[in-house]
Amino acid sequence: MIGWDDIYKVITSMFPLYVALMLGYGSVKWWHMFNPDHCDAINQLNCYFIMPLFQFNFTTRVNPYKMNFRFLGADAISKALIIIIISSWAKFTTKGNYPWSITSFSLSSLSNTLVVGVPLIRAMYGTFGENLVIQYSILQFTVWIITLLLMYEFWSANKSFDDSVSVTTRDLEGNNEEVTTPTRPSLLILMKIVGLKLAKNPNSYACILGLAWALVSYRWDLKMPSIVEGSVLIMSRAGSGLFMALQRKIIDCGATLAAFGMLLRFVVAPASMAVCSLIVGLRGDVLCIAIIQVNLKSIYIIYSTTVMRSVFSVEFFFTTKEFTCTLIARL
Repeated sequence: MIGWDDIYKVITSMFPLYVALMLGYGSVKWWHMFNPDHCDAINQLNCYFIMPLFQFNFTTRVNPYKMNFRFLGADAISKALIIIIISSWAKFTTKGNYPWSITSFSLSSLSNTLVVGVPLIRAMYGTFGENLVIQYSILQFTVWIITLLLMYEFWSANKSFDDSVSVTTRDLEGNNEEVTTPTRPSLLILMKIVGLKLAKNPNSYACILGLAWALVSYRWDLKMPSIVEGSVLIMSRAGSGLFMALQRKIIDCGATLAAFGMLLRFVVAPASMAVCSLIVGLRGDVLCIAIIQVNLKSIYIIYSTTVMRSVFSVEFFFTTKEFTCTLIARL
């Protein structure tokens, strides 16, 4: 039975996140202490230093030689199942389309593991739960974010190809003699584009360096120098909610699409994870953590995009600054 002490632990772990968020939001929206230029400068700091160091700080804590592969396998099967269902919906139904498939996958598969997950799970399950969440975050960034990037680039390439075909068709109809037939980019080219985007993302280096240090430190029982550990710890706690305050509205898509997003996040995602976890044999606290962490869907900053009118824009995954800074504004 859940006692008041358990509730208090969860509240004390989550409350500081909301304090930072509301101070950042209020300083722009209510008290007008910062203008957009100020916010952009602070968000640049968040993007290139604070969030990467935040990622690095947690990644170095996990023991890569004691990963719970059954837990990670259940997550992989769950995401693969969601991809199959979404792909079938996009291919075989009239209402399905590729842009919505990308958005639906991000909503039902990607969770806010570090900003919300670590303090919440740590309060509920201690160090054991925290380690599982960090393991999940490493897999999410090294595998599933890349998958989402590839999906987006594939869609972007197809869109550009279709536009080029339309232009070529009009030129042919106009008897233009200098017409260049467009060609669809290969998978190798798309992978190179994804690689370049990841190379510009400081979180990539943070995750890789953190994992590398964890491998070395746990293999030879090394300790990070105190001066380095202290610097990383201080900088990793300096995030704010300013990025959220720059948005015109908290919810910009309407109640119907917001409800659809919540259905994906709080029903589809945990149901899929529960089924796949039971299939691979997860039981007890590990099963509970698996279901809870997939529910750690942050309230993304909602955009009205000119490309697609979706519940939550997937654009923040594809530019360095927006991808990193949006994490700060998650609840």
